[in-house]
Amino acid sequence: MEMVSLSVFMLLMECSLLKGQSMLSWLPWTDDSSRGLKEGKQMNSLASRQLWLDLECFVSICTVMGGAIGKADSVKDSVPASKLEAKMVEAMRRRAVAGSTMKSFNTIILKFPKIDESLRNCKAIFEQFDEDSNGSIDPEELKHCFHKLEVDFTEEEITDIFKACDIDENLGIMFNEFVVLLCLVFLLKEPINAQKTGLCLPDLEATFQILVDAFVFLDKNKDGYVSKSEMVEAINESTTGGRSSGRIAMRRFEEMDWDRNGMVTFKEFLFAFTRWLGIGDGEEEDE
Repeated sequence: MEMVSLSVFMLLMECSLLKGQSMLSWLPWTDDSSRGLKEGKQMNSLASRQLWLDLECFVSICTVMGGAIGKADSVKDSVPASKLEAKMVEAMRRRAVAGSTMKSFNTIILKFPKIDESLRNCKAIFEQFDEDSNGSIDPEELKHCFHKLEVDFTEEEITDIFKACDIDENLGIMFNEFVVLLCLVFLLKEPINAQKTGLCLPDLEATFQILVDAFVFLDKNKDGYVSKSEMVEAINESTTGGRSSGRIAMRRFEEMDWDRNGMVTFKEFLFAFTRWLGIGDGEEEDE
């Protein structure tokens, strides 16, 4: 019998793990286990027989592991989708070094009223920079806003963050998008010193820090993203676990994972958070 190449074996194993299937069904002895044939040729070597038995044992273990891997989070490409995302991930990793003030998901929930009040107070800031009062901030108005707030972003960075937050692509930043945009600026902008971050909005910055802490709490492995398993772990830490908490975690995660790639960025987290608070819902009707 010809030896099975290692590369072919590893390829079969990888496919099985990804599909969550048993690799045994891919191998020849399962065609007729009683005959022990491969492509109609009997394995007449004791060493060959032992090799196949060893492989069968190893694959059985891999099959069990594969079932678990198939149910785990999908692996995200290590390359961020954009320069802005790369900067967000790196900034969040730096923030994570200091840890999080959040001790449980319930801690985050208890801060909802304070966060809600603070973010809604952004409306006056938004209206200040909506110079033509059309309900949105265009690129030029955003540049004026950054100049006023002493945000020294480059033209490219301003364009990137505008496009990232203009989720409906109407060339205008709506109020809920403006809230997310300011929080991203808070994350990305290097602090001037220990007491001042540079946005000149101390009350709002305190709220943004709460949101950063909340994300750091969810990001258990501190890689700058939140995965499904991390969301489930965070919810379970605050509950007794079980199916109910699992469903809650999955529902919250799906609300955050806009691009359905299995990983949540800080921007996605912020947009989900504004929806949970009802910011941006029916703003036009309320006016």
